[in-house]
Amino acid sequence: MTLEIDTGSGLMPAHEWGPANGSGPGILLLQEIFGISDYIKQRAEDLASLGYYVIAPEIYWRLDNAELDESGPDLLGQAVGLMQQVDWPTAVSDSVAALDYLRSREQGVGIVGFCFGGGLAFNVAAVSSPDVLVSYYGSALPQLLELAPDVDTVSLHHFGDADDYLTDIDKLVEALDGPENEIYRYPGAGHAFDNPMPAFHHAAASALAWSRTEDFLNRHLPTA
Repeated sequence: MTLEIDTGSGLMPAHEWGPANGSGPGILLLQEIFGISDYIKQRAEDLASLGYYVIAPEIYWRLDNAELDESGPDLLGQAVGLMQQVDWPTAVSDSVAALDYLRSREQGVGIVGFCFGGGLAFNVAAVSSPDVLVSYYGSALPQLLELAPDVDTVSLHHFGDADDYLTDIDKLVEALDGPENEIYRYPGAGHAFDNPMPAFHHAAASALAWSRTEDFLNRHLPTA
């Protein structure tokens, strides 16, 4: 199902899983660079099956020609091109509007983000303090570490040790560490290891990271 969220400067489309008037905390699911793909929809269903009300906003909604040709020869290049058109502060404020929509349900809120969405989730947490944050290999994290003191949300971070995009994991771990935070590294896993595309997927790391995500959410944002 879809809904529209008032951002103050337009209505942002978002996908939802589960009834908004149902019980259970809300999860803001922030996309990777490929948009609201079948993979992101599957992760939303996974979260909804745990008892969460999930929304995934279309972060590219302000862009012209934002549709990806998934059968095209250069899907990654298309996606990178779209991501580079995004105005970061506007993406943050749009995401905060989505988080506020969830917060209005008064049942607790968390953010889960992947790659592009993992960095975006971290920035949103710095300015709007959800109850929990789960970030998978946030691609913008190296540029956002100055915000670390502002993120007082209990956080879970996943990184692949063979990530050729985030090249200084040690620095990230040092900056992101906190009393209740959990940071995991996965030997042999590269960037976007949770994405099922063969070019990215690392089955063992994906399964272990998701198990840890479920456990973390259950402890810090329980559904019952």
